[in-house]
Amino acid sequence: MKKIKWGILGLGKIAKKFATGLKDVEDAELYAVASRSKSKAETFAREHNATNFFTSYEAMLKDEELDVVYIATPHVFHHQQTLLCLDHKKAVLCEKPFAINKKQVEEMIAKARKEKVFLMEAMWTQFLPHFKFVIDLIESEKYGKIKSLKADFGFPAPVDLDKRLYNKNLGGGSLLDIGIYPVFMAMSALGTPESIQANAKFSETGIDKECDMVFKYKNAVEAQLGSSILKHTPTAAIIQFEKATITLNPSFHKPTNVTIKTTDGEETKEFVVNSNGYNFEAEHVQKMLLEGKTESTEMTFAKSLDLIELLDKIRDQIGLEY
Repeated sequence: MKKIKWGILGLGKIAKKFATGLKDVEDAELYAVASRSKSKAETFAREHNATNFFTSYEAMLKDEELDVVYIATPHVFHHQQTLLCLDHKKAVLCEKPFAINKKQVEEMIAKARKEKVFLMEAMWTQFLPHFKFVIDLIESEKYGKIKSLKADFGFPAPVDLDKRLYNKNLGGGSLLDIGIYPVFMAMSALGTPESIQANAKFSETGIDKECDMVFKYKNAVEAQLGSSILKHTPTAAIIQFEKATITLNPSFHKPTNVTIKTTDGEETKEFVVNSNGYNFEAEHVQKMLLEGKTESTEMTFAKSLDLIELLDKIRDQIGLEY
């Protein structure tokens, strides 16, 4: 099997998690990392056994040995940096949200199609075993149809107006950073809602500190969703079916277990994951590359477009503009 040579662009917290998960991926090599800061690039390369480090994104992308780039920079840079990678004919796994708005995502997808180069949004939850199990249950209608869904994600972020979460210029706020997970859960379980109601609390820097959403579907089905950087929330996803209640236990967006409650009793299913979970999306990308695909068969372009369209509609309702 050919070794897939990965590069990481942007070396913050999420990049460290991805690099850790990549160590558990067969035939994967962390070939290169890049940061504007030499000390950061050198330290990251040493800590994660990267073969090379670069202080210029362009220099890394010019390396002919590099196969695929994981983009781990703040949201506002995803569009520009994805286009840069695609210009250099490098496959891209870009951290969520794919970009700041649908127009940017459309440009990224058009570029990938034009260059015939692989591109995928790094929605890691899509590839986790417990999540796939629940989606299969939904599609099978084993417990009937969904009557309601509730999902949230919240934690108290330190108030630092200079940090990314509170920085509007970096696409900060709860919705794009963590609210995307409840939105993705609802979209994956129920599809596109017929209507959306949303409201938010804002910080003095203009980002949303909290966002509450209600997605309404036909037959009076509702999804109640929320995100917060002010407080801890359950960070669970509870799906009420006609014949069961299924809970993706905290934290539902990362490797966890699933509880199924019916009139016959309650059962919790465990899903053994011998990594931090980021390995699953990397394994999928490698499979796609080895098969010569330019689009994921699971985290499709259509799925990413639907997701960013929902986020745009929510932002429009709460008055959040970047």
